[in-house]
Amino acid sequence: MGENTKGAGDPSWVFIELRKRLQSGLLVLRRDVATSYAEVSVTGGDSSLHIRTPRGLLIVELPAGVSLVEGSCREAPGTGDEIHFRMRLNVDQHTDDTVAPGSVMERLLVQESYCFHCQSCGTRVLEERVFKRVLPLPNGNWSSLVDDWCCHPDPFANLKLLPRAEDCLLGDTHLLVHRDRGCEETLTQELSPRPITNKMADGQNQDTQKPNRRRTLVSCKSCTAGLGETVAPGTLKLYITEVTVRPSMPDMTFCYYNANEMSLFLEQTIAARLVELSSSQSMFRFSIQTPDGKALILLWLLNSDSFIVSLSATMSSTVRGDAVPSPSHRQCSERQSPTKAGSTVKVLYLPCSPSASTGSTHQDVVDTWEKDIGVHPVDLPQTTCQELLSVLTASTSCLPLSLHSMNSYQVAYMRL
Repeated sequence: MGENTKGAGDPSWVFIELRKRLQSGLLVLRRDVATSYAEVSVTGGDSSLHIRTPRGLLIVELPAGVSLVEGSCREAPGTGDEIHFRMRLNVDQHTDDTVAPGSVMERLLVQESYCFHCQSCGTRVLEERVFKRVLPLPNGNWSSLVDDWCCHPDPFANLKLLPRAEDCLLGDTHLLVHRDRGCEETLTQELSPRPITNKMADGQNQDTQKPNRRRTLVSCKSCTAGLGETVAPGTLKLYITEVTVRPSMPDMTFCYYNANEMSLFLEQTIAARLVELSSSQSMFRFSIQTPDGKALILLWLLNSDSFIVSLSATMSSTVRGDAVPSPSHRQCSERQSPTKAGSTVKVLYLPCSPSASTGSTHQDVVDTWEKDIGVHPVDLPQTTCQELLSVLTASTSCLPLSLHSMNSYQVAYMRL
């Protein structure tokens, strides 16, 4: 884990990370772009960064209120085929940050009309809803902590927190809503192939373990994509990564996503939710797991103030953090349009599925994280966990080789 090989991906030939809180920046160039530090000139422009190399001029559009401290760009220790520079930034503390759109959890309001669409095919899966109450559910693992709260038998053992007809209950990564009559035409239900394996908490014995059960999975009738499950008669649990929730508007049509846009939706949705959870609960380590509690990714949120520009070795401009890649797929020139630095979150991650090279599942690390109360479980469908791992792996492969890993963890940037 963490060994860098040139065959692992298409590493960047120009990589820039700007940190607003630290007021610093990192520039990494491959030596086929510039063979020495003397061949590189970095200057500041009007809300921009100008990087001149033998290949031409790259202009990077900086976030509002951010500028280069002239003359601060200095050589930094590089590795192998890379040249590194460090720089200092001026950050106007009075400039309002451009806040990236939050997750649907932050946007749902009472007395507003919303439409629910399948993320995969765009079919409307629920009737138009106006919620009278939008309430957060307790922490995702609250039920497992009840034994620590109470000195008598669990008073909530046979109780569930369920929404009323005009309620929307917000979990960490899902919504609980009332099932409407139209669901018969838009949704299908089937039992999960395998029952949930309930893990025993510390101190539990076999006699107190809850019996295994099968989940009732809910899918889109049009495209068969999984959307969530039925947790009780008349109550749907819908994952925010599988449905799109939008305010109702006259003559509104759903814009269909291609594969890249669906991947971007997943990336931005999870990134925004991790930032929200870290801000509200001071949690920075997350166990991305399936609904039955099997950890597939261990993820550590490092920071959410990074702005990234990454240009690939094939000369195509891929902006890590922008929803739409730069249209320029040619060599930098004097007339090149500015490339925008995109907002991202920086994470460390560790896949828990068997590695193709070592076969390791890092079970020792998983066991340590599971016992740590500072680790927050994040439930997602198994296919979504696998898609998220592909997104993280793709991000890692686009980084300079020296930045691929930190200790035993992989490094990735997720777009906001």
